[in-house]
Amino acid sequence: MATPVLDLTSAKDALPPTTVTRQGSNALGKDEFLKLLVAQLANQDPTKPQDSSQFVAQLAQFSALEQQQNTVSRLDTLLMGQATANQTSASSFIGKNVTYRGGTVHLDGTTGVTAGATLANPANKVTVTVTDMVGNPIRTMQLGPRGIGDVSIAWDGRDDHGVAMPAGDYGLRGAAVDADGNAVPMSLTNAGTVTGVAFEGGVPQLKVGGSLIKMSDVTSINERNTP
Repeated sequence: MATPVLDLTSAKDALPPTTVTRQGSNALGKDEFLKLLVAQLANQDPTKPQDSSQFVAQLAQFSALEQQQNTVSRLDTLLMGQATANQTSASSFIGKNVTYRGGTVHLDGTTGVTAGATLANPANKVTVTVTDMVGNPIRTMQLGPRGIGDVSIAWDGRDDHGVAMPAGDYGLRGAAVDADGNAVPMSLTNAGTVTGVAFEGGVPQLKVGGSLIKMSDVTSINERNTP
């Protein structure tokens, strides 16, 4: 009886091994680390055992790895708790009047808007420019001389030619100089009622007059006056 001979030239036998059905994990966690340590102990030469100090060092590494993973798990829990607390805190702003930093206003297309500014020193000339969101100037308003402190800014929603602008977001740029022509520090502020909260990338932002305001930009919170 002839012995069968394996045909090494066949297409079936010539196929190289593949890694389609990959087993195991590419992550070295504490379970994988422990398996490696046990395999090392099981396969060492009994006549030439490895130095016990090496195993002590490996056990210390295993303990450190486990502690790091536990720390990461606790940090994740703390971050989730902090995110929940931020969401709860942001929802308490709804219905309240807030003042916030920023040079943007939202025009509804029917009524004008008001904003504010704060001067660090008295100014001989205060200028506020309304721009579109690209930065193109639409309206330039001369507010004249103003004292130190808060300055009210009112825009009727029209450009320099008296044409009513469509609803949308617009930017504000302010400049102030004293009698000697030196620049006076000027910060723009705005105010409105919080109507809702939006979460952009997990970060809560307040909805005020059609705009989204970061909570870090809020400078004051007041109860809404009710009749």
